[in-house]
Amino acid sequence: MFERLRAGPASVGEIARGLPVSRPAVSQHLKALKDAGLVRDEPRGTARIYRIHAEGLRELRDWLDSFWDGALTRFKDHAEKDQ
Repeated sequence: MFERLRAGPASVGEIARGLPVSRPAVSQHLKALKDAGLVRDEPRGTARIYRIHAEGLRELRDWLDSFWDGALTRFKDHAEKDQ
């Protein structure tokens, strides 16, 4: 779904088109992404238009990077200890 939203804002129908899942399943996934702060939506007529929420994605990346930073620090400490 992120790949589809990467191209720009889209409705549930546009996102679901060509996917091997139902529109209700796409809606459920989008709700989970919205609850996590990774996408935003806005009403447009009878549709809801979804877009990636850059700030939420930045927060997720920072959180994931903190794991990587910790792993690199532990690796460095271990490597220096063995010398």
